[in-house]
Amino acid sequence: MADKIPFRRVKNWYLVRRHRERILASQWAGGAALVICAVLALILANLDLTREAYHHVLETQIGFGMRNFHFSMSVEQWVNDALMAIFFFVVGLEIKREFIAGELSSFRHASLPIAAAIGGMVVPALIYAGLNNGAPYEAGWGIPMATDIAFAIGILSLMGRRVPLSLKVFLMALAIVDDLGAILVIALFYSTGINLAMLGGALAILAILAVMNHRGVKSLPFYLIPGVVVWYLFLHSGVHATIAGVLLAVTIPVRPRFHKKYFTYKVGYFLEEFKMLDRPGVEVLSNEGQRDALSKVALIAESTISPAQRLEHGLTSWVSFFIMPVFALANAGVEVGHLSDFPIFSNTQGLGIFLGLVVGKPLGIMLLSWIMIRLRLAVMPEAATWGTMWGVACLGGIGFTMSIFIDHLAFAGTSYVDPGKIAVLFASLVAALLGILAIHLLAKKSKYPAK
Repeated sequence: MADKIPFRRVKNWYLVRRHRERILASQWAGGAALVICAVLALILANLDLTREAYHHVLETQIGFGMRNFHFSMSVEQWVNDALMAIFFFVVGLEIKREFIAGELSSFRHASLPIAAAIGGMVVPALIYAGLNNGAPYEAGWGIPMATDIAFAIGILSLMGRRVPLSLKVFLMALAIVDDLGAILVIALFYSTGINLAMLGGALAILAILAVMNHRGVKSLPFYLIPGVVVWYLFLHSGVHATIAGVLLAVTIPVRPRFHKKYFTYKVGYFLEEFKMLDRPGVEVLSNEGQRDALSKVALIAESTISPAQRLEHGLTSWVSFFIMPVFALANAGVEVGHLSDFPIFSNTQGLGIFLGLVVGKPLGIMLLSWIMIRLRLAVMPEAATWGTMWGVACLGGIGFTMSIFIDHLAFAGTSYVDPGKIAVLFASLVAALLGILAIHLLAKKSKYPAK
C-alpha cells in the first residue's frame, strides 16, 4: 500500500499540472482575461471614486538612470512601447514558424488564408478611406484593418466541435497574415520624424545578430541583450518601437543545436547510465551520478528544441495573461458620461471603423476566398461550408486590442483617440455576436473531432 501512495501523488500532480497548462494554452482563457480587463478599465475610468487615480497611475513616470544617462516614460508609454514590443516579438516568432513549418509553409496551404487576409485588410481600409476622404480623421484608415488574434480564436474555440479544425487553422493563419499586414502598416505609415542615425544603429545590430544566427550561435542572451538596445534605438528613431520586436524575432535561430536522431541516441545512453548508477534504497537526491545523468538528459532535451520555439512557448502565456490584459487595462478606459459620448454613427470616423470591421472584414475575407477557390488556386478547408466560412469571416472583424493600438498611433495627441476606441469596442462586440450567431445558425449539426 505504501508503494502506491507516491505514484498516486505523482499522478495527481501530473493531472493538476496538465490541467493548468491546458488552461494557460487555451485561447478562450486569454480572451476572457482580455475582456475582463477591458471592462475593468471602463469602470475605473468612469467611476468618480477611481477616475482620477486611474489616469494618475497611467501618467506616473517610471525610469532609471546612472551617471549621465537617465531614461523614463509614463506607465502608459511603458505599456504601449515596451510591453507591446514583447507582444510583437512573439507575433514575429509565430509568423516565422508558420512560414517555415506551419500553415504558410507551402503555396497550397498558404494561398487561401493569405488571400483572405489581404481582402480582409483592403476592403475595410477602402470603406474607411472612402467615408473619410478629406476629413480630419482620415489618418485612421488602418484601424479597421486589424484582427485581434487572441479574441477571435478564443471565441471560435468556444464554439467547440461545431466548427471543423480546418476552419480554426484557417482563422489562425489568416490572423497571423493580418498581423504581418498590421506590422507593415505601422512601420510604413504610422512612423514619423525618422532619425537615420538611430535607425541605422538599430539595423546594424540586427544585421550582426543575423550573421550570428547564420554562423550557428544558439545562446539566447547573445540575441536578447542586444535586442534591448535595438528597442531603445527604435524608440528614438521615429519608427515605432514595436517594430523592433518583430525584426528581432527574425534573427532568432529556428534550428535546434541537436537533431532528433542525436537526441534519441544520447537520451538512451544516459538512461542506461542512470540505471547502472542506481543504488537500492538511495534516492536520486543522494546519488550524484544519477543527478548528473538527469542533468545531461535535460540539457539534451532543451537543446533539441530551437531557441525560437523555447521563446515562443515561454512567452505566449505571459502575452495572453499579462501583456494583452494590461494593454486593455491601460487603453480601454474611455470616459463615457452619457449617450452623446457614443458618436459611432454621428460622424464618419465612427461609421468608418464600424462598417470597416463589421461589414468590410467579412466581405473582403469572403470575396477573396471565393475568387481563389473558384479559380482553383486554393481549396475549401476540409469539412467547411460557405456558411461556417461566413461566421469565421465575421469573427475576423474583432479588431479590439490591435485596432485600439493603431487608433492610438493614428490619432495620438488629438481628441479623436477616445471616439475611435469607443467605435472599435462596439464594432468588435457586434462582430463577435454576428460570428457566433452565424456559426450557430449555419454550421452543420454534426460534431467534428476535437483537436
